[in-house]
Amino acid sequence: MDVEAELAQLRAQGQLKETASLAIESYGPEVLNFLETMLRDHADAGDAFAQACEDLWKGLPRFEARSSLKTWFYTLARHAASRLRRSARQRRLTTLSEISDVAERVRSRTRPHLQTEVKHGLAAIRAALDDVDRMLLVLRVDRAMSWNDVARVMAEESEGESEPQIGRVAARLRKRFQSVKETIRERAIATGLIAGLDPDTAP
Repeated sequence: MDVEAELAQLRAQGQLKETASLAIESYGPEVLNFLETMLRDHADAGDAFAQACEDLWKGLPRFEARSSLKTWFYTLARHAASRLRRSARQRRLTTLSEISDVAERVRSRTRPHLQTEVKHGLAAIRAALDDVDRMLLVLRVDRAMSWNDVARVMAEESEGESEPQIGRVAARLRKRFQSVKETIRERAIATGLIAGLDPDTAP
């Protein structure tokens, strides 16, 4: 049984803590990596991750399964990062639910991996991109999400948008992605990193 099927089964049985724990254990490392890439600060990424886990736990009873739980988790993470930025170095959470131990376990296990990964290859070029372009690369290239799932994560109000609306967002993001690929290729050539780069394979 794949993870999404197991999550759906646990939710159907009303086992919400088990659902949240499995989602965080299964998808947490890559979501934390995503936040690390977006926020470029270990402490901020950790705070946003903890908040996203809280939001997942508290929101499970209302989750309508319009997307996979994985995609929803990424969406929650993006919103948590946005809130943290708006609050300017938000203080660390002091009141966490019973799911916080799972979040902290994933954070502790993932941190050394993140510190290595951000040093690879063309990280400097990617880090110089704006927030939206970096997010687009992480979701489409690193996470291999479908365009509709990328649109769901990046749309401002994805929960209320219809499939045609999501499709239009996805079409706009595909065009932006082509532009980002060309920007990376040009910068890589200009800096002498590589003679011809396909960003689809970039780290």
